[in-house]
Amino acid sequence: MTQDNLIEVRDLSVEFISGEKSQRAVQGISFDIKRGETLALVGESGSGKSVTAHSILRLLPYPLAHHPSGSITYCGQDLLSLSEKKLRHIRGNRIAMIFQEPMTSLNPLHSIEKQINEVLAIHKGLMGKAATERTLELLELVGIPEPHKRLKALPHELSGGQRQRVMIAMALANEPEVLIADEPTTALDVTVQLKILDLLKDLQARLGMSLLLISHDLNLVRRIAHRVCVMQRGLIVEQASCEQLFRSPQHPYTRELLSAEPSGGPANTVAGPPLLEVEDLKVWFPIKKGLLRKTVDYVKAVDGINFSLPQGQTLGIVGESGSGKSTLGLAILRLIASKGLISFEDKRLDCLSQKEVRPLRREMQVVFQDPFGSLSPRMSVSEIVGEGLRIHRMGTAAEQEIAIIEALREVGLDPETRHRYPHEFSGGQRQRIAIARALVLKPALILLDEPTSALDRTVQRQVVELLRSLQTRHNLTYLFISHDLAVVKALSHQLMVVKHGQVVEQGEAQSIFASPQHPYTQQLLEAAFLAPVAVD
Repeated sequence: MTQDNLIEVRDLSVEFISGEKSQRAVQGISFDIKRGETLALVGESGSGKSVTAHSILRLLPYPLAHHPSGSITYCGQDLLSLSEKKLRHIRGNRIAMIFQEPMTSLNPLHSIEKQINEVLAIHKGLMGKAATERTLELLELVGIPEPHKRLKALPHELSGGQRQRVMIAMALANEPEVLIADEPTTALDVTVQLKILDLLKDLQARLGMSLLLISHDLNLVRRIAHRVCVMQRGLIVEQASCEQLFRSPQHPYTRELLSAEPSGGPANTVAGPPLLEVEDLKVWFPIKKGLLRKTVDYVKAVDGINFSLPQGQTLGIVGESGSGKSTLGLAILRLIASKGLISFEDKRLDCLSQKEVRPLRREMQVVFQDPFGSLSPRMSVSEIVGEGLRIHRMGTAAEQEIAIIEALREVGLDPETRHRYPHEFSGGQRQRIAIARALVLKPALILLDEPTSALDRTVQRQVVELLRSLQTRHNLTYLFISHDLAVVKALSHQLMVVKHGQVVEQGEAQSIFASPQHPYTQQLLEAAFLAPVAVD
């Protein structure tokens, strides 16, 4: 083991066993993590990058997982053959890890103080006042404002960015030499992503840590990594310095990843008459206190929004989590109560009862963020896509079957697979099923609520191209809600920027992307399209 290398991985393989079947997830890979450097493992879902990272701390579901070959050496010790007792002194102490989704990693029943104190008690033997003082230092180190007020907070009382900072504080509690960050910013807004990224860079410089970053976001990797390993189907297909890899990628898969950013402009459609008009729309949630539950104030999720959307156009609605963009979409579809004018095809929706709105729902469809959560696991694809046809009694059974087959073909799926179930499809295919379910009813308006955020970049590009072609073919109108500005730019004719329930800027998308006027819009665009950070 060379002096510069903190961790050496040699010929590592990982195999998962299910009954009599086995699947090789990682196939004989080798790489080093040097002292003080950031190494990025990049690749799409299923490439083996997270399995590789979890192997370092032996966090895989053993004995269902095993290592047919390889070694992982840290300070002269092979971590794969180390006893559980000795590994426990390294895990969380010398090598720490932060996970993708802090809400599932933090205990929802324990305060922030208790969870960080637990780490300090196990590894450092700190208890009581000494542990609390160290916890306050850690929370201050990771940039939690007024940390003394957050000690008793439960995870759900913090924002997504604050929860991730707590996870980082827990990982840094024992001043580790290596920090493994598994997709640490995937679930966060672009501005929060940038802050977490800057925080990791700052902490690395101050503490002299090595950082192993697992990510599928090449824009993020480009800002922070010194070296990059590109993984595909369990293999490292390319390994190079960050500068060299982005300047001159050698492997076809690396070039495919780098070119996967959604590009081009929105569909070339002619704007028709206004299809959807909204005036002074408000969604206020009452805050009730006291024994009699009196309303003392309101959470103004949507506060006086106005817009007009022509037929055949896309309105992109952007903003950070909690800005009110998803609430706005649900209010427009009359799925939650609101005040203000909502006009669809010259009909006043806000004056109609739920019973009167129901026949119009065929014309207004929605595609949600997580296709696995929005598709029933107990229904076949044919039943899922045809459900709306049965509810609205559109055609005979034979005619419905023909419509289902046509919708699946339109979204690029083989109609012969219609008798399978959602779990048998990839994430991108499941999102195509969700689009087919909306499309089969031949709607005029489709609300797309973060439809690409759970997908890899190459799959995102395919879904964007599909949405463009469907819009051109059927003159569809889209309400596109997202925090991914690259995707919004590729789809939207108009743009609306929302903050704290109010519109801070709106107009032609191309003009706003070229010359944003509001400081908040400028901040969002800077975070999303910032030039890469130079690395030493």
